[in-house]
Amino acid sequence: MSGQVQGSASPALMQGVVLALGLSLAAAVSLGVTRFAYGLLLPPMRADLGWSYLLAGAMNTANAVGYLLGALSVPALLHRVGAPRVLLGGSALAALFMAGSGFFTTAMPLLLQRMLAGVSSAWVFVAGGLLAARLGPLWPRHGGWLLGLYYGGVGLGITLSALTVPLLLAWANARPHAWAWAWWGLAVLCALAWLGLAWVVRRLADLAVPAASTPTAAGTTAQQAPGVAWVRAFAPALTGYALFGVGYIGYMTFVIALLRDRETPPADITLFYALLGVAVMVSSRLWAGWLDRYRDGQPLARLNALLGLATLLPAVTDAWPAVLASGLLFGAVFLSVVASTTALVRHNLPPALWARGISLFTIVFAAGQIVGPAVVGWIGDGPGGLERGLAGSAAALWLGAAAAWRQRALAPQRH
Repeated sequence: MSGQVQGSASPALMQGVVLALGLSLAAAVSLGVTRFAYGLLLPPMRADLGWSYLLAGAMNTANAVGYLLGALSVPALLHRVGAPRVLLGGSALAALFMAGSGFFTTAMPLLLQRMLAGVSSAWVFVAGGLLAARLGPLWPRHGGWLLGLYYGGVGLGITLSALTVPLLLAWANARPHAWAWAWWGLAVLCALAWLGLAWVVRRLADLAVPAASTPTAAGTTAQQAPGVAWVRAFAPALTGYALFGVGYIGYMTFVIALLRDRETPPADITLFYALLGVAVMVSSRLWAGWLDRYRDGQPLARLNALLGLATLLPAVTDAWPAVLASGLLFGAVFLSVVASTTALVRHNLPPALWARGISLFTIVFAAGQIVGPAVVGWIGDGPGGLERGLAGSAAALWLGAAAAWRQRALAPQRH
């Protein structure tokens, strides 16, 4: 049936695409801007404030600690106020905390701002992912693609950051602490995204998308049951996802600093980061078949392995074509790793448990990210520099691939 998915009651597919793209603004805010834009600001802030790579990495470690706190608290928030309010409240706070980073020059207040931004970004990312997952039952043959469109929003945030931050740094170059203006510009991007998300939330209410996280009488009991049993059932995938958090964040935190250390022209750095973001945006179609087809850990394992290759390339060569290939491959893969865990939850758990399942994976993801930046920064301060740190990140990703390969699909549940 042209323009529709299976079933006469299904809305037109284009409506789902528009909603998924609108929700992707949440991914743009939560990771593309509040997390990854810092990689562009790290070199000028480090030069201006005299930071070591360890302290520079600790800024993203603080962000990851906040992300973990947000992931731990978001299930209760979703239960109490619902995903739409968590989404809008978190994105408003993200804009506030991003702006706050432009008002300080000492380490402790900046670490606090990065942590608070991490808390709000976890709320936004989980709530947005849950709402995107709820689109799947309305368009069952395109659920993986719609999820991919949501996660592809991170690429939009990366690309906008790549284009905005250098312009603001150049414009404010003669001013003290020129990097502060970039933080304020990024806060404006977050505020604009909030306006778009408010529109999407209204459209979702009109569509009456079922609130899967709202417990029913049976669902309440089911939500109380998981714990150790879930950790055991998903242990290989959780391990693989934690190691993904360790490995990928080292690349996203320090690859721009590595290029700057190699005296790569600024225009080339902008091109590299913008292309990485574009690759994220177009990646949803590349791996959607895997996300729809497999109920086990194969997508997570395969994508982790590819990501390890992308991470290793700039560590072993400074040839510009290889570096560009690294950015394109990294962008085309890394957010699909995140989408693969949401798909794993969607395939193996009933809808009433999706929020808890997504939160469980988000927690181990956040724990991995806490380790990555500080460790890579510590290695970068020693012999071997950032190249050795990225090689360690690649090793973590390959270990994660080996772990995830052992994940089997859960027994089908009747519900």
